[in-house]
Amino acid sequence: MRRSIKLRSALIAGWTCLALGLFQCAAATAALDDPAQLLKHADAIKSANHDEFARALKQLDAESARLTPAQQMYLRYLKAWQTAYFGDYATAIPQLDAIIAESNDVIMRFRAGVTAVNVLAISSRNDEAYARLSQLLDMLPQVSDQDARLQAIGVASQLYSEAGQYDLSMIYADKLIASATNDTTACKGRQHRINLLLNSGKLTLSDKAIQDGLNVCSKANEPIFTNLIRADVAKLDIAQGHPADAIKLLHGSYDEVQLTHYPQLISTVDSVMAQAYWKSGDFLQAQPYAQRAVEGAIKNEYTEPLIGAYEVLYQVAQKQGDYQSALDDYEKFAAADKGNLNETSARTLAYQMVKQQVQAKKLQVDALSKQNQVLQLRQEISAKAAETRDLYLLMLLVVLGSIALWGWRTKRSEMKFMQISRHDGLTAIFNRQHFVAVAENLLAQARKGSQDVSVILIDLDHFKVINDTHGHAVGDVVLKCTVAACRSHLRPSDLLGRLGGEEFGILMPDCVAATAKQIAEKIRLTVADCSGNEDGVDFPVRASFGIAGTRTSGYALRQLLIHADSALYQAKREGRDRVVVYDHTKADAKPLSPGVLDRRRG
Repeated sequence: MRRSIKLRSALIAGWTCLALGLFQCAAATAALDDPAQLLKHADAIKSANHDEFARALKQLDAESARLTPAQQMYLRYLKAWQTAYFGDYATAIPQLDAIIAESNDVIMRFRAGVTAVNVLAISSRNDEAYARLSQLLDMLPQVSDQDARLQAIGVASQLYSEAGQYDLSMIYADKLIASATNDTTACKGRQHRINLLLNSGKLTLSDKAIQDGLNVCSKANEPIFTNLIRADVAKLDIAQGHPADAIKLLHGSYDEVQLTHYPQLISTVDSVMAQAYWKSGDFLQAQPYAQRAVEGAIKNEYTEPLIGAYEVLYQVAQKQGDYQSALDDYEKFAAADKGNLNETSARTLAYQMVKQQVQAKKLQVDALSKQNQVLQLRQEISAKAAETRDLYLLMLLVVLGSIALWGWRTKRSEMKFMQISRHDGLTAIFNRQHFVAVAENLLAQARKGSQDVSVILIDLDHFKVINDTHGHAVGDVVLKCTVAACRSHLRPSDLLGRLGGEEFGILMPDCVAATAKQIAEKIRLTVADCSGNEDGVDFPVRASFGIAGTRTSGYALRQLLIHADSALYQAKREGRDRVVVYDHTKADAKPLSPGVLDRRRG
């Protein structure tokens, strides 16, 4: 039986020789006889030629009985990588974690850990991703395998870029380029660098880094990274008013992109093509590319390609006069663009906004119609005899009363919508936008009177674990309980708002940081009472607190929030479930991005 399998494999290898040429034929034949060589070959081409990579995995599966335990673990790693490649992160992460737990090879555990970090970050599990990344970077001096080291450096550059730490990310990208042992690694480093320059607003179309990156990636035969560079250049073309150049650039390599079978790249290119066609005025071409970007996007993720595609679909439907489709696509765009908010409340808010606009326009039309009726009635009254004047006057009053009623209902609808737009749908406290607006006004008043003000940032520890383990219903109860715990210790003059999923903010006028710390400690202890039991499993509820005051941070809300977030970061780093007051003499060397209100921790 095994001889028969080998014979068929040899025949396949022979036909492969004819198709690939003599050089590749020798490699394929050697790989058939040596599983170790085939594993290395598959690893080397996994992003450059995914079809050949998939065939290699299939061949290794067929001959798994010949593999040593270490080789079988290597094969499991490559298959987990392939699972993540196609966007099935929920399956890939447990597979990688199993390899980390079971492998006896330090390098294999390290590589699986690096891949897991990348997958965790892509699937928005940021707390786990950055925690694991820090551990892996600490291990780098003990890692002897240069390829594994460079893999970690590349992922570090990518993740720090996504965190807005562009300078730090650039250091790792330059290190990746300088330490590259082959064209593939050099290509990845250059692609990271170009993307960093684009995100930080420093990339220009004449930048020699673009052509250099394209040349190196083409030489390395890395179609994914080559086309990611082209996508970044196309985005820059669109931003600078050259959508036709973007279309020409991406159209020339569109078939190559499809052959990679990489959902993230394909969705990105389709989305950029849709935006380019929309900017050029060809909305009929924009629509199918946007639809393909939506269909090819990773499920249950709020990615940049998905946001751009939904925005184009919304604009195209509006252009075509299909207001129902425009409403549907706008809801999806709003939900994706505000991914840090609860998906249900974001969709409801977007729907309510459009619905109120439609109703307001309808009421305006009805009011104008009734005003015309009033004018007509007035003309009729003047022409009628005196004996009927009282009757027509009564009718006029009824019409005027109707107009007043319509006006009152319109005003009530506007007030109701204003209430919805200012408050968080779950906890009924201020949402992020209204909290920021009110806080800035209070700080401006405090500045005039030189009044002390303190800001407290609160983030529930490991809240995502509660949601994932016990369900969102339990998570919602915990959020409401946290708000109740805050309110029990706050004054009427204090401002409380929900800044993100499990993050809350408090602004306390006429309060120094030391007093704010005492109050925060009381809240922390009260929040612990929110711990509970679900299905016989106890779950603790804890929170970390960061505090900043105007004496140290000034009256600018942005600076107060940055310093409070820095203190909160310190509290998380020191073990969570504690209160930390910002001290500029002990401030963290790596402050978070100014967009501290736009992400979640846990």
